[in-house]
Amino acid sequence: MYAFMKTDFRYRLLFVAIGLISLMSCEQRSAEITKIRGIYGNPKPFWDKELNLNNLGVNAIFMHSGSINQDIINKARSEGLMVFAEFATLNGKNYVDEHPEAWAINEKGEKVQAASWFMGVCPTDPGFRKYRFDQLRDLLLEYELDGVWLDYVHWHAQFEEPEPILPETCFCDHCLNTFSEDSEIRLPDGTTSERAQWILNNYDDLWRDWRCKIIFNWTEEMKSLIKEIRPKALLGLYHCPWDDQEFDGARRRILGLDFDLLKETIDVFSPMVYHARMGRKPDWVHENIIWLCNRLDIKNDSYPKVWPIVQAYNDPGIISSEEFETVLRHGLSGRSSGVMMFTTYAVAEDEGKTAVMKKVYK
Repeated sequence: MYAFMKTDFRYRLLFVAIGLISLMSCEQRSAEITKIRGIYGNPKPFWDKELNLNNLGVNAIFMHSGSINQDIINKARSEGLMVFAEFATLNGKNYVDEHPEAWAINEKGEKVQAASWFMGVCPTDPGFRKYRFDQLRDLLLEYELDGVWLDYVHWHAQFEEPEPILPETCFCDHCLNTFSEDSEIRLPDGTTSERAQWILNNYDDLWRDWRCKIIFNWTEEMKSLIKEIRPKALLGLYHCPWDDQEFDGARRRILGLDFDLLKETIDVFSPMVYHARMGRKPDWVHENIIWLCNRLDIKNDSYPKVWPIVQAYNDPGIISSEEFETVLRHGLSGRSSGVMMFTTYAVAEDEGKTAVMKKVYK
């Protein structure tokens, strides 16, 4: 009897162990499934080829908010896909032409010129702020989205170049007055140029901190609006991938992106690690994601998370299928829990890149 009981007990232990292993395996598979395997851009190029995105390993679509319609959402849902809208936040192209009061002003008191192809806007202009928030509200009310990814969230500049364009802005009357009020500092009389130089000479650190808080405030209020209308939706951020030291700390100093502030509001950081566009080697993507995960102290079981966007399109030069595979895998480095590629057209038109995406995503 005792021998039988010992044998029975051993069998029970074995069954429990098998059950635990099975449960752990299921949890691991679940964790794998929830990792983001995304595409950026309209999915139409894939659908035109009668390709089912889920069969390619894709589980999420990221696309410009202006291109989203209900038909796309319905088809995406039928394939089991999440849908995220990119929202061009501080892109002032066209708007500043019709609303010159929102034009960013440099330290010389002059209107800034377009930085490469990007035209920014003054982030403190009340009219532009209302314009953008009204757009976001309409978007959230019209479509049931899984999240909104803010883009162009920085003061006027251009970082998507090997040699970035980094002007000092914005010194319009509204920014100067707001800085003065918020900082409780009385600015001297004089021209815009003279007042700007006085700030940079005497209160440079305070000026940089204030600019970061202005950007943070945009993300804070947008998150509040998202949670009001779509409580389960995520707030993501497409952002400059520079570390704290690059270009003399320009990510924070010029763009106004303070990670210590932003991690309080941003659910998912999506560094734009376009290696070829920025004159970097493919391995830079791996190094950057490792650095960012450490910088943000990313945890596997909490937010914020890191889901980078990597380059697939051929500009400058040709991104081979092998190079695309390298950066796509690098995008999943460290504690990154997702990746997406730019753009759908670049991958769908290239059978080699489509095969690579399926291999990595599946």
